[in-house]
This record gives sequence, C-alpha cells and structure tokens, in this order.
Amino acid sequence: MADTTGNTKSNESPNSSGGPISTPRKSSWKYIGPGIVVAATGVGAGDLVATLIAGSNFGYTLLWAAVIGCLVKISLAEAAGRYHLSTGRTLFDGWASLGRWTTWFFVVYVVIWGFVYGAAAMSSSALPLQALFPDVMDLKWWAIACGLVGLVFVWFNKYAVFEKVMTVLVGVMFVVTVYLAIRVTPNLGDAFAGLLPVLPDEKDSVLNTLGLIGGVGGTITLAAYGYWVNAKGWTNTGWMKVMRLDNRVAYATTGIFVVSMLFVGAELLHSANVAIASGDKGLIQLSDILEDEYGTATAKFFLIGFFATSFTSLIGVWHGVSLMFADFVARFRADRAASASGSESAARSVAGEEAASGEKVASGERERSWPFRAYLLWLTFPPIVLIFQGQPFRLIILYGVLGAAFLPFLAGTLLWLLNTSRTPREWRNGPLSNAMLAVAGLLFLVLCVKQIWDQPWADFF
Repeated sequence: MADTTGNTKSNESPNSSGGPISTPRKSSWKYIGPGIVVAATGVGAGDLVATLIAGSNFGYTLLWAAVIGCLVKISLAEAAGRYHLSTGRTLFDGWASLGRWTTWFFVVYVVIWGFVYGAAAMSSSALPLQALFPDVMDLKWWAIACGLVGLVFVWFNKYAVFEKVMTVLVGVMFVVTVYLAIRVTPNLGDAFAGLLPVLPDEKDSVLNTLGLIGGVGGTITLAAYGYWVNAKGWTNTGWMKVMRLDNRVAYATTGIFVVSMLFVGAELLHSANVAIASGDKGLIQLSDILEDEYGTATAKFFLIGFFATSFTSLIGVWHGVSLMFADFVARFRADRAASASGSESAARSVAGEEAASGEKVASGERERSWPFRAYLLWLTFPPIVLIFQGQPFRLIILYGVLGAAFLPFLAGTLLWLLNTSRTPREWRNGPLSNAMLAVAGLLFLVLCVKQIWDQPWADFF
C-alpha cells in the first residue's frame, strides 16, 4: 500500500496466490497513536465529573469499579481493532453482514446522537474558556467558536496531523490531572483498600457502581478505534501486536485520568463533605473550590486541563464518527450499485471493493469524501439551534435511550462477528475475550434498561 497519508506503511508483500502476506511487527512504543486518540476522545468532562462525584460520595470505595471499567473497555476496543486487522474490512462492513437492522440502528443513532452531542460538546468546551476569559464574549458564542474551530481543523487536516494535536492535548490532560492528584495528597492506604470489590452502604449502590464502570472512557469512540487503527496505516494482522499494545496504553492512560479525579473527589470533596453538580458545570464549581484551597494559579491550570479534556472529545468525535459515517455511505452506495447491476460479476466486484475498505480508510480517501464532510457539517451547524433555543425534551429522551443502547449493540455484535466465519479462525475470540465481551454486554444492557426505565415517558406522549 502506498503511504499517501504520511502514516505508517502496512508492510505487505505478495504471496503465490497474489494476496498479501502480513509480516508481524514488533510491538513498539514508537507506533503508539490510535490509543492516545481513543483515550482523549473517550474521556470527556462528563466522565471526570462522574468520577469526582463518586469520590466525593464514597471516598476511595469504588476505585476498583473504575479499574474494572477500564478493563471492560479494553476488551471492546481490542475486539473492534482485531476485527479490522484480521478481516481487512471495517466494522460497518461486519455490521451490514448481520442484517439490515444494524444499518437502521446506526443511521437513527448517528443522526439523533450527533445532533444533540454536537451542542453538548461545543458547550462543554466553551465553559472553561468563559471561566478563563470572562469578559470576552458570552458562553453561546464561545460554544459556536469551539465548534467552528473543530470543523475547520478536521476538515483541512488528515489523520497524521489530527493524531499529533490529540497527543499534545492528552499531554496537557495528563499533567493537569496527575498534578491535582498529587496536590490533594491522597491517602495511599485507603486508595489500595479501594481496590477491594466492596459496595458502598448506600441506596442504589449496585446501580451507581455499574454506572461508574460503564462511564469510564467512551461510547461510539470504542467503535471508531478500528477506523483510527486503519487511518494510522495498520491494515493487516502484521499489526496485531502493535494494536494490542496501543490499546492497553489507551486504557492505562484513561485509568490514570479517572483514578486521579477520584483521588481529587475523595480528598478535596469527600473529606470536606462538599457536593458538586452533575454535568460540566460541576467542573466549574471544582475550579472555584481549587482557587479557595490552592490559589488562582492552580484553578486556572485546572481550567486549561478542563478545556483540553472537552476539546479532545469534540474533535475526536468530529473526526472518528464522521469517518464511520463516510464508511456507511460508501457501503450503502456499493450495495445499491450491485443490486442495480443485477449481474453476479458486478456483485463480486463490489464485494472485492468493499473487502479492501480498511485500505481505503488508510489511504485517506474516506477523509476527503463528501459524506465525511457532510457529517462534519451536521455535527457543527444544526446543533447551534440547540445552543440558542435549549434542547427539545423528546429529542433528549431519544438521545439518552439510543446512547444507552449503543454499547450493548457493540458488545453483542462483536461477539457475533468474532465467533463466526466472518472472522478468520486464527483471530476469533478465545474464552477470555468471550467472557469479557459477555460481561460488557450484560453490564451495558442493565444500564440501558435502567436508562430507559428512568425516562419520563408519561410526559413524552
């Protein structure tokens, strides 16, 4: 494969039958990249607030749940990456092979989810900027500016530049969260005790614990991981060891973010019996508390980290989900062309074209396509209406339900794809992978049912 994106070459050579031979690569730190991107995108302001609240309510008791959350997400991202590398196809190709219902679910999900998420991501990125520069402009205009900057950045840059910027912002997040964890002087004895699986003696403690496990690091970005693996230039099984190291780095990094914020919640909030609001505004409250305790410099340093956390989630979704949408449109158009031709040879040609879709992602073709850019526009401009007019009640309920349903969908379909002939036998699930994906599926199914149950359906109709 020609390296047209400035990414790592795929290191293929032809075998006797004309197919590629995947030369194994040594797992090396120099290749790390997609894992940093998925860690940065998956950990948003909402994850940090949820962890802070867990620390403020329960101290170190649920530290073990945060660690398990990272392990569960490792299994999901690894499975997505393994499917891409072992088949040469993308995850949407796999979903499409399971039936039309997957296509309908994906379309409804990305349209509604993207509309609401766009407004939430822009507002989240705007909050720390308004706190840092209170007299410059209103929060709504900061939000629009963040969305437009994200749009321009992703529109005009390929994956290689995108990854470098994400790495810098992750470095900022890492320094800020670790600094705060050290600054509050954690009680290491209590922290180690928190690794024991003990439930708090509180009402709904089981559901709160499951919520913390499920909230550690990403939803649809877990599915986007395989696309970023391909965009990096990794398109065959020779990169499997590298991908697995990269994935572990991703969730080790996520774990450090989450554990650091739990330390802050346990020491700064729990010990002083201070409560903060859920949602992004809780981090603004934390900034005020940090200013009172440690001074203005620490508070501003934290706000910089807050912005890096929110903005990486914004541009990560702008890039990763747009890449998935572009792949969906390419597959849909290819299927229609095959059906219209009515000839077996044309159908085989289309199948061969789609079999190389991992290569197409690696070539940068998807990032230059009109569906990629159309979805970028969808994430940026329609949500501005929500920023000015508030978020419509029914749409928010549908957004919550679809968001809760995505991870059970991802876990279930990966189990299906990776235990059947859709995946080469050598790379199908082993007992550990099956157990982890089954646990993930059951966990997220419980959380999905709870989310649906808790919605005010009486007011919906």
